[in-house]
Amino acid sequence: MRTAQNLIVENDGATALLHRVPARGEVMAEIVTQLAAFRTDDLQVIRGETVISKDLAIVSLAIMDMVMELEDRFDVSIPMNVVAEIQTVDELADTILKLAARR
Repeated sequence: MRTAQNLIVENDGATALLHRVPARGEVMAEIVTQLAAFRTDDLQVIRGETVISKDLAIVSLAIMDMVMELEDRFDVSIPMNVVAEIQTVDELADTILKLAARR
């Protein structure tokens, strides 16, 4: 079940758009779902310390597609130079959470 990403609040005639910051568990679950198809026989469970490009059978184009899906899902934009520095699932989740909190 998906929840609303944006809430509109009216107060004294002023309208403000508030963005809901996702919970870490929600972000991790979405990342694991996106990466599940790339799990190798050696990797039983995708964890926070899983190194995306090393521990999974995933190519850079698939990583970029996944990042774009996550950006859409959590309404964030991850700069390319930041994407290049992300190695683990935890780092990806932290980046999404940090960017979502800045909105």
